[in-house]
Amino acid sequence: MGTVPRSFYCGAMTAAQETTTEPVGELLRRWRGHRRMTQLDLANRAEVSTRHVSFLETGRAQPTREMLLRLGEQLDIPLRDRNTLLLAAGFAPAFPEHVLADVPMSAVVDAVAQILAAHDPLPAVVVDRHWNMIDANSAIGLLTDGAAAWLLEPPVNVLRLSLHPDGMAPRITNLGQWRAHVLHRLDHQIEATGDRELRRLREELAAYPGGESAVSPGGASLVVPLRLRANGHDLAFLSTTTVFGTPMDVTVSELAIESFFPADAATTRFLGANGAR
Repeated sequence: MGTVPRSFYCGAMTAAQETTTEPVGELLRRWRGHRRMTQLDLANRAEVSTRHVSFLETGRAQPTREMLLRLGEQLDIPLRDRNTLLLAAGFAPAFPEHVLADVPMSAVVDAVAQILAAHDPLPAVVVDRHWNMIDANSAIGLLTDGAAAWLLEPPVNVLRLSLHPDGMAPRITNLGQWRAHVLHRLDHQIEATGDRELRRLREELAAYPGGESAVSPGGASLVVPLRLRANGHDLAFLSTTTVFGTPMDVTVSELAIESFFPADAATTRFLGANGAR
């Protein structure tokens, strides 16, 4: 099976504080519009007057640190961008952003390692907010087998790896369906975060060739499986996403663990014959 270099593990996610020259009021207005809220909607949620929200957005009033944190919570702004709001208003960031190798992150790193080890020998991978691989268990080779070496060089972007013609795409037997699923999932993330890097990634992935089918036959599938050829067998996997609850660190809030499970009896038998559960 193919392997992924371990040189990206646990040190690849580094702290990089976002900065902006955009006025804090304009940032608030943009996030409110992004969440499709009126000034009245936001005012009611934050328990302030509509006039105060208007004055904050136009710069006629200066927000306090506490008000920005309240508005950021009500707008469900990602922690990274809440820090940007605070910086734009002249305040220090409220949420730390540690590198995974930092001592305060040891419990998080240990928890991730336990999840990966417990899932082995089924594939599981840890990604950051841009779908760059941070860690993976040894079973990831089942998915990456045959991919071009350059796609496995850090930082490994797992979405690029899955849809690129030099990556997993030639082995994915429901490529059109899987491609549509990946792009749809990215659309949801972009809608939630407004992340420009994710927009660029989506444009890149959408330009790759892929199958035509965007839905499963009959539209009866409850979830979209990943179907691929491996060692002469047709395998099918379902994936789940694990995130940390109530994170107070930017890095932790952006970690996700994708775990793969057999989606049919044939895959279960194959994995059992090869030492997997």
